[in-house]
Amino acid sequence: MGHQMNALTGGAVLALVLAAAVSAQAQSAPETAQQTARVEHPDSVSAGFLPSYAVGADLFASTDADDTDVIKAGLNLDWRYKGPDDYLGLRIETASFKPLGRKSTEDQRFYLRFADRTGDWSWKGQVGTDGDTVLGAVSVHNEARFRQEYFIEREILETPRGLDEGIYYTFVGGAFDLPINDRNNFTVVAGIQDFTGDNVRTHLRLNYIHVLKPEWGLSAQLRTRYFHSSDPGEYDYFSPENYMEVMPVLQVRRYYGGWRYVIAGGLGGQKETGSDWRSARYFNAQVTSPPVREWAFTAGLTYSNTPVASGYTYDYTQVNFGVTRAF
Repeated sequence: MGHQMNALTGGAVLALVLAAAVSAQAQSAPETAQQTARVEHPDSVSAGFLPSYAVGADLFASTDADDTDVIKAGLNLDWRYKGPDDYLGLRIETASFKPLGRKSTEDQRFYLRFADRTGDWSWKGQVGTDGDTVLGAVSVHNEARFRQEYFIEREILETPRGLDEGIYYTFVGGAFDLPINDRNNFTVVAGIQDFTGDNVRTHLRLNYIHVLKPEWGLSAQLRTRYFHSSDPGEYDYFSPENYMEVMPVLQVRRYYGGWRYVIAGGLGGQKETGSDWRSARYFNAQVTSPPVREWAFTAGLTYSNTPVASGYTYDYTQVNFGVTRAF
């Protein structure tokens, strides 16, 4: 997760609109806003189990209405592992891109992955290469009431020209919680996305989260986002001068036996320069096992629609699975 153009692939949509800020906005902000909505959240560390290292495997797959498929399979080898927020290791990843039904392209990536904390600040990320340039993502955040998170991500554009010509983006930004009380919270995300070439995109997101039923883990959210491109229409990715989306979302987050379950869905509107308002849709489901134990699992499903060209809509679906064996 996460474009006026000649063609757009699903991976680019997610990278440019959703994924580039997902860790800061789509995940961190709602999570923080619902601290009071946790019905059951027992100690996630199994009694007597103190892991030292771990191996893990994960799979990401996406497809879209333009017959674009992306598959990323990774193997994680951690020589220091105390849990999902404290580790140090190596990631080996194979990425397969098939834009617009064309012949697939494969990349081999190698990353140093890490997570740790000092005082109130925690950080997590992976930094590596595809053999041509530096890739990866890093975020750092605190646990204050007015929570701050800063992030940077660099990735290739998964469009035909992006893959053929080596077009990348670097996204830098921050996310901030502005709580009102235990049931109401605002989050702000601001960032700059610099593309290979001349285009620089300015992002702004504002969310309002209201916890409806803390005992159910139920919240109502109003998510808004806006971006401006300095060089509209550059290359073959979706890049209108201005884009805006407004989406009400209902989300349920529950814990049972240490497992976390999340379901969220939204229906709103979206508009870019030169187009009329049209529907915007979103659905997300996640399940995560207690994080610190011998075997840990995670799985997710996301669906969204975003514009391909003026007057048309775009369907994007992604699934992800992960398993970690700690020793």
